[in-house]
Amino acid sequence: MHIKAASHMVFALTIVAIGILGVLSNDFAPIWQPVPSTYPDRQLLVGLCTFMSLACGVGLLIKRTSAPAALLLLAYLLTWTIIFKVPFIIRAPLVEGSYQSCGENAVLIAGAWALYASLAEGPKSWDLGFLAGPAGLWTAHVIYGLALIAFGFSHFVYLDLTAPLVPTWLPAPVFWAYSTGMVYVVTGVALVTGIFARLAAAAAALQITLITLLVWGPMVLSWQLSPTHWQETIVSWALTTSAWVVATSFERSWRFNRSDGSLGEHQGSEPLLG
Repeated sequence: MHIKAASHMVFALTIVAIGILGVLSNDFAPIWQPVPSTYPDRQLLVGLCTFMSLACGVGLLIKRTSAPAALLLLAYLLTWTIIFKVPFIIRAPLVEGSYQSCGENAVLIAGAWALYASLAEGPKSWDLGFLAGPAGLWTAHVIYGLALIAFGFSHFVYLDLTAPLVPTWLPAPVFWAYSTGMVYVVTGVALVTGIFARLAAAAAALQITLITLLVWGPMVLSWQLSPTHWQETIVSWALTTSAWVVATSFERSWRFNRSDGSLGEHQGSEPLLG
């Protein structure tokens, strides 16, 4: 199976699994957190998130419904982030954690957007122009890049939380915490600017994968996860699958035409600025 098709399938199965978690727990799955327990109609929202996860995930697995399912998931993730995550930034613009939390949803948005842009190439009835065309794919890459930058700064600001997560068999945990943060920032800037964007997306996806496997994997195998660590593990896996969807979306990349401000197709990977 081609790596692009594999990334799409794993992403879809992950969304289905998140819906199943919602059914089993009768609560918000980790990617929909946090919603205050006092929020009006909270259980109605729990049911809606669970239904959307299951419906969109299953829809992504079926060829005929994959494009509208990706579009619906994108719309729901965007709406959810604007309503529940962006207000954290507005209320506390100087708190890095606000950007980190919003960045997690931004990676999922970028994955859903890149997936939709790819799937909409087939059934033209679901090609909504700027959402599915060059501008849409470029926007997904920029959103992903901004999220990576937020992740990078979080590694620096919350060093006391990041360094202890480094596997004990690796020396100098502070070095690894700083270095992973720097990789996030550099790859994020590359994606936002479009310079070496394909390489940056692959590097970021690899790093997120390694963090998921090396940090959270051993905890899962030992069954010594606190509720917070369990939530972080699920989120990290979801970010991993989204990252690979974005990384494999560079079969065709796009660049600005400075003469007229439009976006044009760019064959090849480097650089993406024309």
